Amino acid sequence: MSAPFDGSAGRDDEPSETAATRADGAGHARDDQGELTDPDGPVGPDSPYEPSDHGDHDEHEHRSRWPLVTGLGAGGLYGGVAIYLLGAAAGVVPPLLGIGLAVVGTIVLLAGVAGWVDEAFLAPARERAGQTKSRESYVSTTVLFLVTDVSTFGALFVYYFFVRLGAWPPETLPPLLTSLVLVNTLILIASSVTIHYAHEALHDDNRRRFLGLLGATLALGVIFLGGQALEYYEFIIHEGFTLGSGVFGSGFFALTGLHGLHVALGVGGIAVVFWRGLQGHYGPERDTSVATVSLYWHFVDLVWVFLVIVLYVGGTL
Repeated sequence: MSAPFDGSAGRDDEPSETAATRADGAGHARDDQGELTDPDGPVGPDSPYEPSDHGDHDEHEHRSRWPLVTGLGAGGLYGGVAIYLLGAAAGVVPPLLGIGLAVVGTIVLLAGVAGWVDEAFLAPARERAGQTKSRESYVSTTVLFLVTDVSTFGALFVYYFFVRLGAWPPETLPPLLTSLVLVNTLILIASSVTIHYAHEALHDDNRRRFLGLLGATLALGVIFLGGQALEYYEFIIHEGFTLGSGVFGSGFFALTGLHGLHVALGVGGIAVVFWRGLQGHYGPERDTSVATVSLYWHFVDLVWVFLVIVLYVGGTL
């Protein structure tokens, strides 16, 4: 069973507990020079060491099909929604075709995300052998993914800006900048702060603070999703503002819905990291999953701030 790290274990400036070994805060033994001496500890993207046999497991041989599966599922979902809107508005294609494609795309998307999360976050917790990519590789590929994800949001923002070039404001525009939006924005910004300092606490080997702040981030993310669901309820039920309410309605729900999907995926990632943190899988030198999920969450928060400025504030001008 892993020994908990609480800020008092695994510090290089403290005397050794014995002449031979001491705990490093993540359930591994270290010698007097601070080197890991447990060859059987879990190896994965959060491991501070790697197996000695590098000949048969070059890190560049790592391959994963799950990002491709996820991308295909997302494409099916977006394409299905587009076909449905086109069919409902112009009758060029049957709207049911779009619904069917969107359903299949959603299933493939969720399967891809589940496989991706299992491979990147859960498998390292189960396996005790095997070479994986380095921390730098995981972080850099996460950054690359976020850069490409900008194009997805960018396409929808271009559509919104195109709408603004026409007749404005549309007749179906409801009150956008409400107190609910402002509160939701503050909640998401606060969650970005808590996950940042949770990561800092992990670097300081303070397990209790790390788990507390990470749990707060998880709770704030769930609250944000609840606030967005409430906003949708108010728009659809009370205001009659839906996805089919003109070009602005389709743009609004496409942008906020896409962002809500990203938040939901981020909440799932934080939940997995929080669960692994409770199991003692992380330490100052084992933070790859925390770093990648934190990067993703900061990206989601930044997109929301830009979305509020352009869509909510801009929509009232």
